[in-house]
Amino acid sequence: MRPIFDRHTVPVPGRPKSRGRPALGGARVSLESLYEEHDTVIIGGGQAGLAMSYHLRQRGRQHIVLERFTVAERWRSERWDSLRFQLPNRWLDLPGKPYAGTEPDGFVHHSEVLRFVVDYAAEIEAPVRTGVEVTGLSRDDRGAAYHLETANGPIRARHVVIATGPFQRPIVPGYSHAVPASICQIDATCYRNPQQLPPGAVLVVGSGNSGCQIADELLRSGRRVFLAVSRHSRVPRRYRGQDLIWWYENLGRFDVTIDSFPNRRYPPSVILTGMDGGYDLDPRRLGVEGATLLGRLVGIADGTAVLADDAVDALAAADRSYAGFLEAADHLAATTSMQSEVDQQDRSVPPLPFQIESVPALKLSGENVRTIVWASGYGYNYDWVNLKIIDANGTPVQQRGVTPCPGVYFLGLHWMHTFRSAVLSFVGRDAAYIADHIESLAPI
Repeated sequence: MRPIFDRHTVPVPGRPKSRGRPALGGARVSLESLYEEHDTVIIGGGQAGLAMSYHLRQRGRQHIVLERFTVAERWRSERWDSLRFQLPNRWLDLPGKPYAGTEPDGFVHHSEVLRFVVDYAAEIEAPVRTGVEVTGLSRDDRGAAYHLETANGPIRARHVVIATGPFQRPIVPGYSHAVPASICQIDATCYRNPQQLPPGAVLVVGSGNSGCQIADELLRSGRRVFLAVSRHSRVPRRYRGQDLIWWYENLGRFDVTIDSFPNRRYPPSVILTGMDGGYDLDPRRLGVEGATLLGRLVGIADGTAVLADDAVDALAAADRSYAGFLEAADHLAATTSMQSEVDQQDRSVPPLPFQIESVPALKLSGENVRTIVWASGYGYNYDWVNLKIIDANGTPVQQRGVTPCPGVYFLGLHWMHTFRSAVLSFVGRDAAYIADHIESLAPI
């Protein structure tokens, strides 16, 4: 393999080398410019960045991984106390490191996921540098590579993989500034447990995975909960003796690509919990158990939450997704190949009876709402990327991670290629695809 730069270079002193393998993380420094130079720089030391490192090492490609905090930082600092892995443990899997525990059908605590990822980084000898934040990415002035600005100095790289995670910035609407000062506001990345919040009722905004799981925990702790419902899919945790993830694999739903949806608008995510061995969870069930379901929150004015009249429609759409899943699962169960795989006697439970009244507004003080938990989704944060790979909405422009800038890639985005793309268990597939693409590029 040709050197990525033809100038004379020398190794940077003090960089650890891999035991018994080529020093794939070894840096070069140009005596002319004092720039570090690398074949590939991976930005982000979570599961996506580490899976990318694994596949590059398999191909003998020199690279480094830059992580602004610590390995698997979001598993360390952006998870609530009780959170468990939402897939059965058998899917706790990264390239070259399958699940090796004794409870394949259980759901490990998120601290065990953290340990799994940290151990993985050590086992594959990933050349990770922690505490290094990338503050700028642009085309090198000579056009043959890319220029990265970091707090530790500039770096040039022939290839760059941006693996900074699918959920980078919690979306908190601008009208949050109109919330009375007496009400605590917190987003899902900062929520830890019910005891953290002041006494009183809680308004949870958003009914995705985070919103429903947090609302569920608050209800179980005895809190009065209001849930502003958003788009969601309702599915059973288990059906005919198999976990939902097994069904999605066998129904081929994990192989559906983003390009198959009109305008690449993917469906709402399914709601899953691994608490207490995993059970069904969705807004309808939370309503039956005591939560007050509301329409989408569209504004705050004079201490009053202004609500859309769409909760009934959101629940109805989720019911249709539930029925669609059952129909597909029953059809598959009837095939000869599935006769011994699934319970042929198990049948679906009819929708939970639940009536919802339209509420156009909610006086927060009148309902003793003392906390708002913002679980209204996440946005991208690529202000530091100075390349034409981000559209006007701040969304990455890519096709299975490949961008219009040769040699620059994204990895680990939500629905980047399929639903698998941002899931720990499957991110290695896109990483392998990108590694193959890097291999296919003509040398400079």
